[in-house]
Amino acid sequence: MLTIDYFSLAVIATFHFFLHFSIKVVSSIANYTYMPNIDKTLLTKRYYSVGEVAGLFDVSKSLVRYWETEFTHLKPHKNSKGERRFTVQNIEEFEIIFNLVKVRGFTIAGAQNEIKNNKKYHREKLKIKEKLINIKQFLENLKNEL
Repeated sequence: MLTIDYFSLAVIATFHFFLHFSIKVVSSIANYTYMPNIDKTLLTKRYYSVGEVAGLFDVSKSLVRYWETEFTHLKPHKNSKGERRFTVQNIEEFEIIFNLVKVRGFTIAGAQNEIKNNKKYHREKLKIKEKLINIKQFLENLKNEL
């Protein structure tokens, strides 16, 4: 028969509380600004078409093409047929633009100015968000194992 003393029970209850609390805190930070949950580990191909990028962000293909013309740093490769081929780096740039325009409500000119002045900040913010999502998944897996 398994016997657990009150101290062990208190330690387990406290651990469970902090685990649950940690998941909520990390979730609230990670979801502070909505951005599509694009798992970068699933982006294994070298190039992605306009349709694939549009599907990742749930936007139209024409919007992807329009933003390419408006944001000069977003330059996908083009094959011999002239079809756009986006790299993972292009998708990360598109994610920054998406966050500024669609999530935070910047105008095109405002987003261009924000990227010009704070490009390094936005890249770091994306990396931190990815790390928080990974921590959240780890904590949820840990909670499920208990």
